[in-house]
Amino acid sequence: MELDPVLLARIQFAFTISFHIIFPSFTIGLAAYLATLEVLWGWTGAERYKRLAAFWTKIFAVSFAMGVVSGLVLSYQIGTNWSRLSTVAGNVIGPLMGYEVLMAFFLEATFLSIMLFGGERVPRWLHVFSAVAVAFGTALSAFWILSANSWMQTPAGYAMEGGIAFPRDWWVIVFNPSFPYRLAHMLNAAFLTGGFVALAIGARYLLADRHVEESLTMLRMAISLTAVLAPLQLFIGDIHAENTLKYQPTKIAAMEAHWDGSKPADFEIFAWPDAKTESNLFSISIPHVASLLVTREWDGLFPGLKDVPPRDRPPLPNVFFGFRIMVGLGLYMIAAALFGAWLLWRGRLFETRWYLTVVANTWWVGFVAVISGWVVSESGRQPWLIHGVLRTADAVSPVPAGSVLTTLVLFVFVYLFVFSFGAYFINRLINRGIEEAALPTKTPQLASGHP
Repeated sequence: MELDPVLLARIQFAFTISFHIIFPSFTIGLAAYLATLEVLWGWTGAERYKRLAAFWTKIFAVSFAMGVVSGLVLSYQIGTNWSRLSTVAGNVIGPLMGYEVLMAFFLEATFLSIMLFGGERVPRWLHVFSAVAVAFGTALSAFWILSANSWMQTPAGYAMEGGIAFPRDWWVIVFNPSFPYRLAHMLNAAFLTGGFVALAIGARYLLADRHVEESLTMLRMAISLTAVLAPLQLFIGDIHAENTLKYQPTKIAAMEAHWDGSKPADFEIFAWPDAKTESNLFSISIPHVASLLVTREWDGLFPGLKDVPPRDRPPLPNVFFGFRIMVGLGLYMIAAALFGAWLLWRGRLFETRWYLTVVANTWWVGFVAVISGWVVSESGRQPWLIHGVLRTADAVSPVPAGSVLTTLVLFVFVYLFVFSFGAYFINRLINRGIEEAALPTKTPQLASGHP
């Protein structure tokens, strides 16, 4: 059997990016949580905030390091496996990725050292400021990476000369048509991911009757956050879909497995989109609901998969099932957050053990939802690497398929080892508990005189 270098290069990049995105989606949300804890500690002087900040800082450091290690490979892959992408779009994408390193990564790395090692070596205000700076740096990193990726989804502000994209308007390039929606969707997803992890750890400790004061604080903060952000994500996703329908209608058709654009679309609860017969097998659907959701009209019409040639359609199972996993987990997060908020309001949250057990064992929902959403977004733009500009098959480097396969196998082994080690170490920190991670008690006071 002859190996396909394009397919192998795609699988390799898909594997590494899916592994890598786990860590930014966690550290972005966790950094914001840490900044909140540090500000509360700096303002109130309450010991529980200090202990929680120290505990989560160590977990953040491990996740940040794993994100850096897993992310370095991606830059090299663009040069080794996707050199044509660099040739065609390097003038646009290169500066955006460079800004991420210069403006965001260096900021994070500088102030992270103060967070980790400056407990009793710097004034309290500086330690608090370092946490805020790291949180800002993680969000800024997402800003630039998503700007580059969104430009590949909805390219704008450029001109093609001799088959090469040249920037014409950097404002339009950075704030391309899909960027605001994708940035809001990703940041909110990251905050939700961190919120559900904090909710799970708080519930885990409370069920075990450990660190009760800190557990109550974690649960209150996590419920208050997720009860707002989980429903908000539904709204952001909806307006993001409107934007996608305008610029990438085939992606929406794949998400809904909608074939015939001349008829209203049913919402497929379950089906198997079959490209050969151009139909949905084993369909369980609700009539007209997809049209209602997409167009806001019961009989609304939008382009179907048959409106484009088969060679221009994305891989349907990836997009169709990825979208349903993401939506299903999103609905779970909304239900869990709102029910938790109701329990908190009624004063029954900390005694409802079945609810605490459920959330303690669903710490993973945010991670899976993020990966599923990323699969939908990236698979849904296929066969284009840069939508309407550069096809994926035309962007691959002239590297032998055997070489790509060899590095893919090596990456799988190395990444699984790194992930297993990191997961083990994080779980070990959680098992050790909060007090052992407490910051030194001799931290200097704020200059303003607050306790």
